[in-house]
Amino acid sequence: MRRVFIPLEASEPSAPVAGTQSLTLTGASMGTSWHVQLLSDGKHEHAVLEAGIQAGIQRVLDQVVMQMSTWDPASDLCVYNRANAGSWQQLPGEFFKVVDYSLYLSQQTAGAFDITAGKLVDLWGFGPTGKRATAPEPSQIQTAMQAGNWKTLELDHIKHRLLQPGGIALDLSSIAKGFAVDQIARFLESLSISSYLIELGGELRGLGMKADMSPWWVAIESPGDMQASEPKKEYMVALHELSVATSGDYRQYFEQDGQRYAHTLDPRTGYPVANELASVTVLHPQCMVADALATALTVLGSEDGLAYANQHHIAALFLQRNGPHLEEKMSAALTAMLD
Repeated sequence: MRRVFIPLEASEPSAPVAGTQSLTLTGASMGTSWHVQLLSDGKHEHAVLEAGIQAGIQRVLDQVVMQMSTWDPASDLCVYNRANAGSWQQLPGEFFKVVDYSLYLSQQTAGAFDITAGKLVDLWGFGPTGKRATAPEPSQIQTAMQAGNWKTLELDHIKHRLLQPGGIALDLSSIAKGFAVDQIARFLESLSISSYLIELGGELRGLGMKADMSPWWVAIESPGDMQASEPKKEYMVALHELSVATSGDYRQYFEQDGQRYAHTLDPRTGYPVANELASVTVLHPQCMVADALATALTVLGSEDGLAYANQHHIAALFLQRNGPHLEEKMSAALTAMLD
């Protein structure tokens, strides 16, 4: 396996390649910002190329939102959540793909990953119903959990439809951003763009080299309020045919009586994860997979999550809180990248 991590001290870049032009595009979607850097062959006027790609990326993101948003009542996801019990709902191809992989990962992790936790997400104040400052009552959590789980879903692979058993509220926030990054990548590659770096809300995917023939280096995200228990090891990752996604308890949370309630919920218990993991970073060719796995491994915890990562050859970095310090654990696949 090729080495993709290097220390922060990188070599000096060489001169840009003649006949190429670099573009940097930015925008907003899915409640966050997106940034795309790319290298074109220089055959088109810069302004025309920039405007066309900008509009194309936004169309791709708008399509994901219209299919999978929990915030837009008109989205396909919200239509499904409101559907009558026992009804079959036709899914667009992209929506179907995300649900299909989600159910596979739910089965693989014994429910540690579960997209049917929409009512729990809302109850804890991490959904469209708005934030809260106190934990819900146990009876409320139990009621939300009784709405159903991934085992109650039936996916028709022939007709691309999903059964609404009644009361199920899907939430794809743990996978949709990663999928959106992959969709941007597909759009760029359809234009024969073979060098890009995509970032959407902290999830990244890259391909090729920059104009100066240096890689697309990005830093691994880590909590800013902690100290390493050993001398800090900072790494950059060269994203060539590779994505990186991080799930962290420092992104969205509230505190009550000195306890932190983070946005990553354990669908098996109905409560936010309480395993002292500060973050989990996953590397994978598909950002959708990296995004979902980062959440699943966070729910599993450092011990079971590391065992799962090793069993399935997943490149993952676990940062666990130990007082004011962070303890670092790497999967075998990630360690092999560093050898």
